[in-house]
Amino acid sequence: MKVLLWHVHGSWTTAFVQGGHDYLLPVVPDRGPDGLGRARTWDWPSSAREVTPDQLREEQPDVVVLQRERDLELVREWLGREPGRDLPAVFLEHNAPGSAGPQAGGVPETRHPMADQDTIPIAHVTYFNELFYDNGSAPTTVIEHGIVDPGELYTGELARAGVVVNEPVRRGRYTGGDLLPRFAAEAPLDVFGMGLAGLHERYGLDPDRVALHEDPPQAAMHAELARRRVYVHPVRWTSLGLSLLEAMHLGMPVVALATTEAVEAVPADAGVISTRPDRLAAALREFVHDPDRARLAGKAARAAALDRYGLARFLTDWDRLLDEVTR
Repeated sequence: MKVLLWHVHGSWTTAFVQGGHDYLLPVVPDRGPDGLGRARTWDWPSSAREVTPDQLREEQPDVVVLQRERDLELVREWLGREPGRDLPAVFLEHNAPGSAGPQAGGVPETRHPMADQDTIPIAHVTYFNELFYDNGSAPTTVIEHGIVDPGELYTGELARAGVVVNEPVRRGRYTGGDLLPRFAAEAPLDVFGMGLAGLHERYGLDPDRVALHEDPPQAAMHAELARRRVYVHPVRWTSLGLSLLEAMHLGMPVVALATTEAVEAVPADAGVISTRPDRLAAALREFVHDPDRARLAGKAARAAALDRYGLARFLTDWDRLLDEVTR
């Protein structure tokens, strides 16, 4: 079938477009949020096609995967069809409530924008999100993440820790940038991601202890991450960082905050998760200084990730949901 979706979340879309459908990705002249088109730093198959708004009307998609309220408006404007009525639709929710910024009423009271309607199911990417959003009477389901397996690339040859985080300066405590000085005191850090400019200044980081790697291509980042002894996930509040699951696929041991869905994703033998930064700092130090322990934990992390977040299960779950809404 022809599946319309916007390029909103590159890592998630990388997995989604590996399926057996024709994927229509809107593109606009400035490649802004209304039409970013194909990814530049991920490897997507030819079945993920860029279409202009005019071309989209000719294509006539069979289903749309909505990811923002704005997508509803664009479907109406570009296709003259009503999502959920004239065009089968799913609303994919990537984020934990409040992860885009503070919200009135606090997280437990956050109502999902699609709450209480009954024509478009909400597909959450974690059970945590489904639990914490007030979805009202809207139909919901959970399709957990799937990862394109980068392979067991782990060598751990560098006694350093890898961190992947996007826009830590803008997002502040959400992404745990304030925890980096404590972790850097235990081991040198390599921080990969987008929007890293100003990170040293914001948190008083020593450039000799914290190296920044701005927006690397995904394959190159995976290869470099796998050379680091341990993966550190300092994020306080997110749905479930795909970078964490990717690091586990690489075979890296994990040190992570025990917040949101991470408590379900990281088993005890795959590393250390805790709400205590001192315990995490100690675990980081131990992994860096004990390569054998790090390698064993990394193998457990990879096994757990393949079992729960494998690509085949992810695509099967999505095929089932798309079939349901298009009947």
